[in-house]
Amino acid sequence: MKITSKEVEHVARLARLDLAADEVERMTGQLDTILNYVAKLDEVDTTGITETTHTRKPGNAFREDAVRPSLPREKALANAPRQNGEAFVVPKIIS
Repeated sequence: MKITSKEVEHVARLARLDLAADEVERMTGQLDTILNYVAKLDEVDTTGITETTHTRKPGNAFREDAVRPSLPREKALANAPRQNGEAFVVPKIIS
């Protein structure tokens, strides 16, 4: 076995999980199956193969800046609970 029930209980305690005995047993079996499957990757010959960091070539995700008309001040302040004609009026927080 790649993992013991003691290790599962330890990780569950770290994760603040309260597992019943049958849950620990089931989780131990499931995690052992996963770890054994992942261990098969150690058998694969990967010499000469570069590591994959991205599945696709990364590109610039930013759009070009474009000047566009903005919301007129009157419309922006129209639904404000308090405003002074130029800006929103909010309570003073820092004295």
